[in-house]
Parts: sequence; structure tokens; C-alpha cells
Amino acid sequence: MLRTWLTERFRLDVPLVGAPMAGVSDGRLAAAVSAAGALGMFGVPATASASWIAEQAAVAADSGRPYGIGLMAWVLQDDPGQLEAVLAARPSLASVSYGDYARFVEPLKRAGIAVATQAGTTDEARAAEQAGVDVIVARGGEGGGHGRDDVATLPLLQSVLDAVGVPVLAAGGIATARGLAAVLAAGAEGAWAGTAFLGCAEATLSEPARRRVLDTGETGTAYGRVFDVAQRLAWPPEYGGRALRNPFFDRWHGREDDLAADDAAPAELEAARRTGDFDTAYIYAGQAVGMVGRTRTAADVVADFAAADKLLGRFGTP
Repeated sequence: MLRTWLTERFRLDVPLVGAPMAGVSDGRLAAAVSAAGALGMFGVPATASASWIAEQAAVAADSGRPYGIGLMAWVLQDDPGQLEAVLAARPSLASVSYGDYARFVEPLKRAGIAVATQAGTTDEARAAEQAGVDVIVARGGEGGGHGRDDVATLPLLQSVLDAVGVPVLAAGGIATARGLAAVLAAGAEGAWAGTAFLGCAEATLSEPARRRVLDTGETGTAYGRVFDVAQRLAWPPEYGGRALRNPFFDRWHGREDDLAADDAAPAELEAARRTGDFDTAYIYAGQAVGMVGRTRTAADVVADFAAADKLLGRFGTP
């Protein structure tokens, strides 16, 4: 069994975190990942209420194992109720990323909650260490959902490991035991994986969305701000999103200023979301999506990651 800072801190069987994917990972998926021996997390959408967070935290805690909650710093600036709800829930881990997160680190730590933040450059990782986080997630541009697209996972991980003294997890493109073994061998304390869980029965994706994920190959994603601009979301512009490429993205990519002035586009996107038209609506996923080819349980996915110890054992480094 692999032992790292991550497994020791949170009493895990596998050095793996199920990434907090807002709109995809709720309390049910978090509980399933935790019950399987990894650390499950749920992501808090921008519009989520404090009561929703409390409800999902109760579901996630039902596994009896540690779990985490993911927050967006740019949302907390205008909605302190989300932070208060997380403080009240007292998960084992909270991630706060994307915006001015530093002010939220100390309140979470005072509540006994370990704090993570996602870094897309080495400078961001250094700043995170200065802010006092417990663990840094080195997230490469391959990752699904939001983040920087400036540096790929492997070069970023190597640089961050040399630059900081706090534990580091690797994120972006890690979907199998091979990926986990690779980042552990490099010195990471574990992996932070989201796309690998998109096909899970416990995820909140609709069946048409799940089928779209399962049918998408490794070149089927695109990175940009199209979907954020169309929704009029206040994401910091340096953090675009990686999603499945579709005709709506292709139509507006490179024309974001025009999109911001187009009054019909938000309604078009919202209607597509309601009807499940994924030629227009978005599904966030990383470049590892080509390895997600069938519906499985979260326990199956975690069990596959656990085989990393055998791969590392081949080289005498279990």
C-alpha cells in the first residue's frame, strides 16, 4: 500500500483526491470516492446557497471517511455565506482557488480544516506557500474545468516541487494508475483527478452528457472563455476552462468581445442546457477524457488507481 503525506493526513488507502467539479461532483460522488479509500470532494457552484452546501456536506460525510469541499475565491468575495457554510460543515479539506483566496486561508485553518489551492504556474505555487496553505495542487493545462493553460502538468510539477516546501499534489491529465505512479515517482504526494470520474454512475451528469463524455476521444477538448462569457460569469480572465469542443465553442472562440455584446447567446446556451443539446451546451473535461470509455462506479475507478503501487513496485519504489 502506498504511503504519502496525503494518505497519512487523511487516513486514505490510495493517494488520490477526487477533484471538486462544480455541477458534476456533489455529496453523493464525494461519499463514494471517500468510501472507496480516496478523498472525495464536491464542488460548490457559483450560485449555490449555504443550505445546499450543508445538505451536500451531510451526504458526503455519510461515508464516515474524510471528504472535502471546493470553493471559488471570486465567488466568496460577494457571497461570504458559502464560506460560513463550509466552516460550519468542517470538512477535512477545503480548496479555495481562482481569485483572492489568501484571506480565506486562516479562517479555514482556525476551524481545523486543511486548505489547498490550485496553482497553474510556479509563481502561483510560491504565492500559495506564502499564503499558508497546507497543500498545493499543481494543475497543468491538460486539466478539465477551470484553470490556467500556461504550463503542462509534468513540467509544472517538476518546477513546483523544486520551488516549495509544502506538500504538492499533481492535477491535469491523470486518469489511470499509470498517471498516478508517474507523479508519485516525481515526488508528488498524490494526484487530484476529475475527468476520470466523469463517467461514474454517482456523478450528476445527465445520461446524454455522460454518453457524450464516453464517446469523446483524446483530442475532443478545447480551452477558452467562451462558455464563461456566454453565461456572463465573473471568472478572472486568466482562468479559462477546458471543455468538450462543440459548434457553439467553435463559433465564438476568438470572438469573445462580440459574444459579450450578443444578447441572444446567453439565452441560447441556457436553453441548450435545459434540453441537453450538447452541440451548444458545455461539458467540462480534460484531455484524459479519451480514457473514459464506459460507465463505472467510483469504487471501480479508485480501485484502478490503486494499482499504481504495483507499477512503482516494478522499480523497487513501492
